[in-house]
Amino acid sequence: QVQLVESGGGLVRAGGSLSVSCAASGRDFGSYAMGWFRQAPGKEREFVARINRSGDSTYYADSVKGRFTISRDNAKNRVYLQMNSLKPEDTAVYYCAARAGYSSVAARDRPTSYNYWGQGTQVTVSS
Repeated sequence: QVQLVESGGGLVRAGGSLSVSCAASGRDFGSYAMGWFRQAPGKEREFVARINRSGDSTYYADSVKGRFTISRDNAKNRVYLQMNSLKPEDTAVYYCAARAGYSSVAARDRPTSYNYWGQGTQVTVSS
């Protein structure tokens, strides 16, 4: 239904900034709520940020609130994650995910509620 490809990862020093992007192919990108998740070696995949279908509602994990910004451009079939004030603990593979339909508020932060996933892009923050 939809394919997702992340890009923009890289190596950055602590305190620096990086923006990662997710390109979606397929129809009706605007019908999907989107989320960003990350996974560090030996750890479970964790929620980072989400954005609703129209892009007028966002939510962030406490660990990134105030530093990261999620946005989307439905005309371009793109979702973005701007990351500022990066910390070494932000190092992980970052994944974008799409969810069709509706879910409970609690489910929106859980990977299992998302239907489609990208391949991930590595973000490494050095100290």
